[in-house]
Amino acid sequence: MKPSKKSEQGPVESFSITSAPKRLSTDLAGRQRRYLISMIIRTVCFLLTVALPSPYRWFALVGAMVLPYVAVVIANAGRETVLPGSNILSKRPRGIE
Repeated sequence: MKPSKKSEQGPVESFSITSAPKRLSTDLAGRQRRYLISMIIRTVCFLLTVALPSPYRWFALVGAMVLPYVAVVIANAGRETVLPGSNILSKRPRGIE
């Protein structure tokens, strides 16, 4: 009996032949994870505001105040629908002449 090619050459390499984006559930899980990590860092900044001496406390407080905005921007930077360089409108819309 002849052995299969998989055992002779090792694992078979696979290639992606589609430009389809990853599943929505996978994308959502990744964005939730990034948001959770950012909020954990924000909580640590609040705790450091209480624990650190005066000059350093202000840096931690600024971090705790800025992180919610940054966390939302990072969490929403997931699924992009418009590809760079593509035109949204393929032809000019007709106006009143």
